[in-house]
Amino acid sequence: MAKKRIYEIAKENKLTSAELVEKLKVAGVEVSGSLASVEEDVALKAIGGGKAAPKKQRKAPVKATNLGKRRRVIIDPSAAKRRSFVPAGRHQRARHRGRKGDAIAVAERQDQVATLDTSVVVKINSGATVKEISAALGISTSEIIKLLMSYGEMATITQSLSDEAISTLADDLERKVEIIHAADEEEEVEFADTAEDLLPRAPVVTIMGHVDHGKTSLLDAVRETEVTATEAGGITQHIGAYQVTHADKRITFLDTPGHEAFTAMRARGAKVTDVAVLVVAADDGVMPQTIEAIDHAKAAGVPIVVAVNKIDKPEANPERVRQELTEHALIPEDWGGETVFVDVSAKKRTGLDNMLEMIQLVADVQELKANPNADASGVVIESKLDPGRGVVATVLVNRGTVHVGDAIVAGQASGKVKAMSDYKGRPINEAGPSVPVEILGFDIVPQAGESCRVVEDERRARTLAGQRSDRIKAEILAKRRAFTLDDIFARIKEGEVKDLNLVIKADVAGSVEALEEALKQIKHVEVKIKIIHTGVGAINESDVMLAAASQAIVLGFNVRPSAAAKTVADIEGVDVRTYSVIYKVTEDVRAALIGMLAPTLVEEELGEAEIRSIFKASKLGTIAGCYVTRGKVTRNAQVRLLREGTIVWTGKLASLKRFKEDTREVEEGYECGVLLEDFNDIKEGDVLEFFETKEVAAT
Repeated sequence: MAKKRIYEIAKENKLTSAELVEKLKVAGVEVSGSLASVEEDVALKAIGGGKAAPKKQRKAPVKATNLGKRRRVIIDPSAAKRRSFVPAGRHQRARHRGRKGDAIAVAERQDQVATLDTSVVVKINSGATVKEISAALGISTSEIIKLLMSYGEMATITQSLSDEAISTLADDLERKVEIIHAADEEEEVEFADTAEDLLPRAPVVTIMGHVDHGKTSLLDAVRETEVTATEAGGITQHIGAYQVTHADKRITFLDTPGHEAFTAMRARGAKVTDVAVLVVAADDGVMPQTIEAIDHAKAAGVPIVVAVNKIDKPEANPERVRQELTEHALIPEDWGGETVFVDVSAKKRTGLDNMLEMIQLVADVQELKANPNADASGVVIESKLDPGRGVVATVLVNRGTVHVGDAIVAGQASGKVKAMSDYKGRPINEAGPSVPVEILGFDIVPQAGESCRVVEDERRARTLAGQRSDRIKAEILAKRRAFTLDDIFARIKEGEVKDLNLVIKADVAGSVEALEEALKQIKHVEVKIKIIHTGVGAINESDVMLAAASQAIVLGFNVRPSAAAKTVADIEGVDVRTYSVIYKVTEDVRAALIGMLAPTLVEEELGEAEIRSIFKASKLGTIAGCYVTRGKVTRNAQVRLLREGTIVWTGKLASLKRFKEDTREVEEGYECGVLLEDFNDIKEGDVLEFFETKEVAAT
């Protein structure tokens, strides 16, 4: 006997689909829902008898009849897929094309569902609409909308869904999905190069380590330039890329910031690199950021060369550094391990040749190669908006050769290479693998860390950038909607949380990212930081107006407000602050958050009095004759009445008297008359506690 849908068999036997599914499970037949198919005789057996419904005879197709002007059109049911239209006679019932067409479409979709392979992993874009998810999973939009409604989510077919929503739908439909984010798409581009196409390339080396352990000074010594002197506070604020030559071989260095706020930038540096040089000060040893750097390098699968710096100092102890690093699985070769250690002094310029030699040795083991003749691709290391030159992006080429005039795309940015310059600022016409190059020609500032590649023409570049932009907008739209109960609870809680709104502007994209990362580390249960806008370039009128509308503070890092922005800020009363060192930003924001915290109420005990006699006054109420046993009693203090240790009442004094005269306070050991405000239920032996509530600034 043929297979039939669960819901069809249930309907014929006057059962619900759920009841039939349950009976089948008891009989040992596993099914996944009302759309699933099952042998009809098996289902009837599970029900306990019953008779298969007779197959309905298909009606003959309606033939065309010539009825002049009164001809109508219906769909021939037997030829639905051919969409043939047949005129109907006068006495025949006209059928609505839309209804019949929908019924056929649903039936076809149900046929598809029955044959779907649930073991296949379906790729779905983050922020996909209900319609797109329906097409990807092969499930009707109505089924998906019904499921969403059961979760309490009212959705339309054009609505973008969050990642949580997509995952929950997939679980309930017993489908495997992989959610693809916009950031992942560029990584999916794969290039096929033959062994003959590949040629040796220079290794890309990242200098990593704790702040102030001498990373930039070490690179400075290698390049013989003074970079440290130009950095605010002596701390590297941007990623820079440089090349050096040793033994007729080139090495590309990435100089990453050491401050913990630049964790994301340092992680990106490790991701595009071939060798990580871990700089550890011989007089300081392993520090928190040293451990972070090790974790980033290991996560990226990058070999580590340890440079023990500052060995010229009297308190230097290189052996202690080696001992401490063994706890993090970095064991020196001398001790039977696999990690290369070199002792260097950036200040005295000793051990540098040995370090470069070890870097080349570690790189040679990897046999680094790339195809220089392919269309170029690489990674945006840094980007900024230069007032004179426009958008400037530092790109590290991974594969191929980029030429002046090439069409390029990096995330949402696209354009044509107008000019290029090397790490020394000299103009060049082409750049091959492992070469850092400054590119002019992007239409907008690309995000640091974006994949960058050359495409056939500018039109294609604009199309790809537009698609990426649409994807990111869809993801943002999906994230704005609460879906799960956790999201709803989070939003309820957020209503109780105060927000410190910030507008962040910086000179380069990397600084913006670093500031965001640093500010996210400042957390408190009562107040939170909300970054409403970030951008690259000077603070303009638009930034100030946005801050005014959002009651935000404008933070500028290595940028200044324009004259017009200053004027608007003065008129609107917007707080605009500029900085050149990241520590100051976090300090000021932390101070602002503390100012937003509700002050803590602290109770200060003043004194205690015992009620020893009671006097009733018809016009005033009940007066307590008291003896001050401890501290002092003051007229404006708050008071609580204790009876056998239990608080009976808390309030204020109506009056405080001594010898029938009003007084402001009564000291310990003296008697007084007390009248409580709106309370007369007092007894002899009751104790009055006097206290003040003071506000103490929260921290």
